[in-house]
Amino acid sequence: MREYRFLQADVFTDRAFAGNPLAIVTGAEGLSGEEMQRIAAEMNLSETAFVLPPTAVQALCRLRIFTPNTELPLAGHPVVGTFFVLARRGELGLGEALRNLGTGVHRIHQECGAGVLPVDIRVSGGEVEQVVMTQAPPRFFAEFADRSSLAACLGIGADELLPDGRPAQVVSTALPQLMVPVRSLRSIEKLELDPAAAQALLNREEIGSDCMMVFSTQCVDEENAAHARMFAPGLGVHEDPATGSAAGALGAWLVRHGLVKDSDRDPVGLVIEQGYEMGRPSSIHVEVERDGGQPSLVRVGGQAVEVAEGVLRIPD
Repeated sequence: MREYRFLQADVFTDRAFAGNPLAIVTGAEGLSGEEMQRIAAEMNLSETAFVLPPTAVQALCRLRIFTPNTELPLAGHPVVGTFFVLARRGELGLGEALRNLGTGVHRIHQECGAGVLPVDIRVSGGEVEQVVMTQAPPRFFAEFADRSSLAACLGIGADELLPDGRPAQVVSTALPQLMVPVRSLRSIEKLELDPAAAQALLNREEIGSDCMMVFSTQCVDEENAAHARMFAPGLGVHEDPATGSAAGALGAWLVRHGLVKDSDRDPVGLVIEQGYEMGRPSSIHVEVERDGGQPSLVRVGGQAVEVAEGVLRIPD
């Protein structure tokens, strides 16, 4: 038997049993991609992260990220959760660097399927307060204005969708995701996804995504920018309680459409709330920089709480 240590953390929250659960397999060299996929299916969480030595000289480590049935090039809560937990533990050689820093920002680079990207570890008094990942530059793709098809997927009235004439749109900060605006918080709370209809819609040539981020600018906390629910049935994730990649794309969409407070600030800072309907409230912090008035760079950050540790035993 080969043995591998794993940790489990709740991400985008400061308390246990909220946020988005994440499994982190450290020292994952020696595992094949097929074995990683089987482990992710066994964990049965929205994502499992595997920590590997880097192949790029500037990277501290390499992450491979799997849902229960596929590998992703990048995802928010695995990056934030992995580096928050390992930095708090002083692993990856981070302990001394963070203690010496005291208060400030320690930048590292991660290698992932989306390339080599910076990760900022924000520290106060030698303690990790927040991890912030830079995502790929936002790209805006197809707009979609078929209210009846969306209503059939979500189980709400067509008149509750696409308020003020704003269409749904595919946005990517590494992973293309369909942003779907909804009129009210009540509409978000009561919707019931039809997974088969949703997957058929996402598979349409003009959309070509695996993920649907449904949101309203009405929030439980009125200081937040959007209340969201994310569905990815084709990835084996019926609903996700906190989705960093989708929150980054949503932040870019909100800035592009002028739907944020303090929009004259640069970068624009906002918070996406998610997971409330699953009993796992989450807070995802998003920063959006602009170039020529348009979103050009997205960062997503948050906290994590370690909740479990164990050993995986893999047959030779």
